[in-house]
Amino acid sequence: MQEIENLYELLFENIKEGIVIVNSSGVIEKVNKRLETIFGYDPEELIGKNLEILVPNSFREQHKHHHSSFMQKPMTRTMGIGMTLQGLKKDGSLVDVEISLSYLERDGSKLAVGLVSDITKRVENEKEILSLNKSLERKVEQRTKELRESQKLHQLIARNFPDGTINVFDRELNYIFIEGEELYSMGITSEKLIGTNYLDRLPKRVHEEIRSNLQQVFEGKSVSFQLNLKKNHYQITSVPLLLENGKVEQILVVERNITQQVQLNDQMLESLEKEKALNELKTRFVSMASHEFRTPLSAILSSSDLISKYIERNDLPKTTKHLDRIKTSVHNLIDILSDFLSIDEMESDKVQYNPKPNNIREVFEKAASDLELLLKKDQVIKLEFDLNQEIFLIDPRILLNVLNNLVTNAIKYSEEGDPIEIKVYDRGHSLHFEVRDFG
Repeated sequence: MQEIENLYELLFENIKEGIVIVNSSGVIEKVNKRLETIFGYDPEELIGKNLEILVPNSFREQHKHHHSSFMQKPMTRTMGIGMTLQGLKKDGSLVDVEISLSYLERDGSKLAVGLVSDITKRVENEKEILSLNKSLERKVEQRTKELRESQKLHQLIARNFPDGTINVFDRELNYIFIEGEELYSMGITSEKLIGTNYLDRLPKRVHEEIRSNLQQVFEGKSVSFQLNLKKNHYQITSVPLLLENGKVEQILVVERNITQQVQLNDQMLESLEKEKALNELKTRFVSMASHEFRTPLSAILSSSDLISKYIERNDLPKTTKHLDRIKTSVHNLIDILSDFLSIDEMESDKVQYNPKPNNIREVFEKAASDLELLLKKDQVIKLEFDLNQEIFLIDPRILLNVLNNLVTNAIKYSEEGDPIEIKVYDRGHSLHFEVRDFG
């Protein structure tokens, strides 16, 4: 961005046209050195003055009306088409000028931008030409030939013109012609780039690539390649412009800004990566769920066997305890099934998290009790608590799913008699737990 701003400032101060920027009240806010030179003013002398200071007295009222109309409906155009305009210099003399109008917006306010060329010499030359009939005839003949070549050039440009900026370069890659919406969106005209070098506008790191590709066009080939700058991406298409003798002295280069398309493509690739990751998550989730089903199913199976024994002994308290365990295990199965259904929610970033105050010690002790049913011979679960507080805001369903998966894996990959250690501790307002096995 800084490089582009530096380029704008360089162009502003060094182009052959004068530039004046005026607010809606007609007050001059900024001018370049060339405009000060054209009208004979010292640096900064025009800033804050009304634009009418540069307008001849006989046209000031008319100019005020034109300025007001332009600010109401600003558009890029040339002033006084078919007329010779004059400006008022500091010493009171008049200067022949050519003016192009544009506009820009700043903080919600419109500013008029005038591009002023001193055409005094051109006007004098035109008057002299009118007085020289013989010279005029020769110039008309030469001009007719130039017009034919110009018409052919413009026909080629029109035939190859896509949406974007078009350029014509000579063999040194100097601008012969440049037009396009992007150019005028910067508030400049094509004339100030004519004669300058194309590569001067680009970072040095791409110079060799550009030069190599465009050299092929001067050899009669057509090329197309992508140019990637810091924040913008361009599709460059170039074709040779053949003269009548078949030689190529000029080439047409079309720059098409494809930044939006590149961004859309990147977004699409990002979406594909997310979809791929989600599919992998689904696969892992199914594998994880198979472990998680074992805990409640084992609890149900074990409790149902014990209930039948306690009924025979008429031991109602223990029967009730294991009935409650079966109910809890059934609810756990329902939660796991709900997690399967929540995959669709994960795809749309709508995973439900329902935290509630819970006694962490009770949650882990109950979970450890349920998981004991899965232990191998002589295995034990060792719980260790290091808590400054025991009430935490959690979603027990999510926490237990994670804990069950870690512990069942630890049991699976441990040998008989190996302990499974669960350490629960808090740091500040955060709850942590670790599962350790010796497999």
